[in-house]
Amino acid sequence: MTGRARLKLIEHSLPLEKINLASIREKPLWRGHPSGLHKWWAPRPLAACRAVLFGQLVDDPSAWEDKFPTEEEQAKERRRLHKVIEDMVEWPSSDAKDQKRFETAIEVARYEIARSVARELGDEAPTHPQAVLDYLKERGPSVYDPFCGGGAIPLEAQRLGLRAYASDLNPVAVLITKALTEFPPKFAGLPPVHPEVKKERDLAGRDWRGAQGLAEDVRRYGQWMRSEAEKKIGELYPQTTLPDGSKSTVIAWLWARTVASPDPAQKGAHVPLVSSFTLSSKAGKEAIVVPVKDATTKDGWRFTVKSVGVTKEELATAANGTKGAGRGSNFTCLLSGATISGGYIKSEGMAGRLAVRLMAIVSDGVRSRFYEAPNDTHELAAEIDRPTAPELEQAVPERLTGGTCFPYGLTTFDKLFTSRQLKALTTFSDLVADARVKVLEAARYSAAFSNHQDPDRSLADGGTGATAYSEAVATYLGLSTSKMTMFVSTQSRWRSGEGKTAPGFGRQALPMIWDFAEINPFAGAGGDLEQVISSGVGFLQMPVLAAGSVQQKVAQNNDYRKNSLICTDPPYYDNVAYADLSDYFYVWLRKSLRQIFPDLFRRLVTPKDDELVATAYRHGSDERAERHFMTGMSQSLEAMRASSLDAPVVIYYAFKQSETRAVGEISPGWAAFLQAVVNAGLQVDATWPLQTEMATRQIASGTNALASSVVLVCRSRPEDAKTIGVRDFLRELKPAMKKAIEEHQKAGVPLPDRRQAAIGPGIGIFSKYAWVREIDDSRMSVARALALVNREIDEALSEGTEALDPETRFVLEWYEMRGYKLVEKGAGTAISQLMSFNLTEGRMNSSGLFRSRGGDAKLLTRGEMQEADPQWSPSRDGSFTVWEMAQHMASVFHAEEGGVDDAGRILAESRRSGPDVLLVAERLFEIATNKGDNDEALVWNQLQTAWPEIERAADRAEEAGIGSAPVQAQFDFPALRKEQI
Repeated sequence: MTGRARLKLIEHSLPLEKINLASIREKPLWRGHPSGLHKWWAPRPLAACRAVLFGQLVDDPSAWEDKFPTEEEQAKERRRLHKVIEDMVEWPSSDAKDQKRFETAIEVARYEIARSVARELGDEAPTHPQAVLDYLKERGPSVYDPFCGGGAIPLEAQRLGLRAYASDLNPVAVLITKALTEFPPKFAGLPPVHPEVKKERDLAGRDWRGAQGLAEDVRRYGQWMRSEAEKKIGELYPQTTLPDGSKSTVIAWLWARTVASPDPAQKGAHVPLVSSFTLSSKAGKEAIVVPVKDATTKDGWRFTVKSVGVTKEELATAANGTKGAGRGSNFTCLLSGATISGGYIKSEGMAGRLAVRLMAIVSDGVRSRFYEAPNDTHELAAEIDRPTAPELEQAVPERLTGGTCFPYGLTTFDKLFTSRQLKALTTFSDLVADARVKVLEAARYSAAFSNHQDPDRSLADGGTGATAYSEAVATYLGLSTSKMTMFVSTQSRWRSGEGKTAPGFGRQALPMIWDFAEINPFAGAGGDLEQVISSGVGFLQMPVLAAGSVQQKVAQNNDYRKNSLICTDPPYYDNVAYADLSDYFYVWLRKSLRQIFPDLFRRLVTPKDDELVATAYRHGSDERAERHFMTGMSQSLEAMRASSLDAPVVIYYAFKQSETRAVGEISPGWAAFLQAVVNAGLQVDATWPLQTEMATRQIASGTNALASSVVLVCRSRPEDAKTIGVRDFLRELKPAMKKAIEEHQKAGVPLPDRRQAAIGPGIGIFSKYAWVREIDDSRMSVARALALVNREIDEALSEGTEALDPETRFVLEWYEMRGYKLVEKGAGTAISQLMSFNLTEGRMNSSGLFRSRGGDAKLLTRGEMQEADPQWSPSRDGSFTVWEMAQHMASVFHAEEGGVDDAGRILAESRRSGPDVLLVAERLFEIATNKGDNDEALVWNQLQTAWPEIERAADRAEEAGIGSAPVQAQFDFPALRKEQI
């Protein structure tokens, strides 16, 4: 792709709030969602990746001056493109209509991409969906992600019809991304080879779309694996007897770790280390473990279970387990009350003297869980010879951000599993190879592979025949077995509020779990192989489009494909030590799949020396760790810049809540990352805050937390870039900050995210110069530039209201000081305050927004204003104020009916007042937030974030004859319904 660089949509605006909401809603959707294939840390929501790629590929309307010559026409076209993004970011449900809705939205998005590509190449843009796909495969840019991680970016590039290339240093990431993007297209459209499929009438002759045939084989051979495993080890998982005498399958055995009491009087008796004795905290179904001193039993105590008549006091006591006072791993001796310090537990653990004791048994009862105390049958069933597993005898990270179990003696990966768990997992792992043999035998006699030219070529070597297919099925089975280890592990916990287990890796760490849940892998619940496979391969039901290619490469020395569109999600300074964490899965994947991928699993553990994270424990000091990160990231970004086509490079940065700016401080991780970007010869054009993690954004209360990822949009800095002095830099910075904030306000960027979004244009000015000279002629650092940019943002955000009408400025000040309450004897104060705005009491009383009467004064609420004039509109008001327009728009927007359309009709009558209404909404949000009035803050926050929708409603109103004349649509897409464009 050649020609003059044109501005892309992502360099101007994105519908952030809709993208963020879709990203948050997407997270819990595991079944059928690609993220269910296997665990990866800090995955990017597909909604965000899809939206970002679209904005990176589609031209901003300002680049089409012949079609959109005015700012108004450009703004309207942007709103249309934003609607395309909003329609495609929602992940579909299992409903057929919603699936069709999603497919249609993606088709529209592909068309917009193809149109921009065609305009740049001088081609005629295709219109039919299949023609669009064919065009993008042949003429569209390829997308390259050199830090592919969990594979979200290349997967979404494929969904948008583009060829996807990816790489990563980490072999676990490479395998996950291959399974998501590279293998499904190889076997698209093929029927399953499992012999039983042909015998089933409802499946015989079926049209196997996409990789559905592959998914069916993975499920069938997974069922075979489970059946074979149950034959081998099923007796290790005995049933339990319910009170009515019937048998029930055990869901989980709950275990407590124990340590010898430090009290000499207890003579070495082991006591439990329990964080909680609560089994169920559900109302009406409360159940707890009760430890009882009993001199006749081992160590002088035993566990009992109480599930009837549990009092609130007993539940509260049980929630504390045997934890001691203060922070850290301090416990209390059950027998003597003596303190058991964390240091003592660690020393006992490293000496191999920690043990475990069965605490409770959980099974399926009648309409609820059944909890019972331990018994000899179930304790003895778990006492088996410990299997040997050389692949697992690799060291657990001694130091790991977020916590580690290493100091307590769990120093190798095999120690993270009980003997019974090891037996189960090694059995499943060994069966992967047996399943591959069965698939190969069936594939050789299948019509789909009988005439293949190279049936013996391996999957790792690019094969597509019977051998490669059997290895592909085995790969998904191996990934499923690896994923099982999150459930079948001493990292698994019991969720007393939900009555089920929680898998490991609830956070990015390998913490010490004191009371853990051992699930039954044959119970048909979470962690059962069939359940894991079902949630993992559901994504194969989706259409398979463009091809993908994934390699294991070091980003610093990557030979990128030339003229690629670069979009990537690199490691973030010291946030996550991916290599250390992924060893947990690597050792299992290596055991199952080393014969299939010998190069990928040639090492005993994942490579770490070249991983681009600033981990001081790996490099010896904070300074050396930062130098490693800066050097490697700069080299990687330089290679990306040199290989990218003439389009923006997009880089994600995981912005932690702890990195929000304190007074006079800049996060070292954020500054280091931006410094690496600048050092690589890239110029920052925009920074978009995106919500790509769960939990921190408080949607329900209407307040926005700072987004957890920042998307940096960059272009190459010109080779002949000039230098500039700090004074000139500041003169250029001030108006740019004001303009950026105004544009983000118009585009509907939520107020809490507006500060982060404004950093892009500010650093853009800094990074477009070769360097900025300080007063002493030294080179300005990014950290210093960030401090100056933030200072200008503070000033810009505090400006603007001085240009509003005096009535609006007066009531803004009044509301900040007194709110909407009646101020008795406040008329005198009001008159005095009115004088400073050159207003009179009579004028304010006639304005319809303030009342000063009988010596009292009051700012009218929205309800009071609406009641006084239910049909208010700008064209009917003889004393129009921005405050009234803002309040009436907020009132109709939050009404049960009308909502966006009614607010749009008001806006259509006075489009020029829109920016002022947004400014008032922003100011009211700030004031209400500072006053602690969350309900009022929610009103104004929602009005701001819905502004693009309101503007589209105003467009429709104009077309219906309200307000100014409509702008005619510029394009059509004949193959789709007109209302979908």
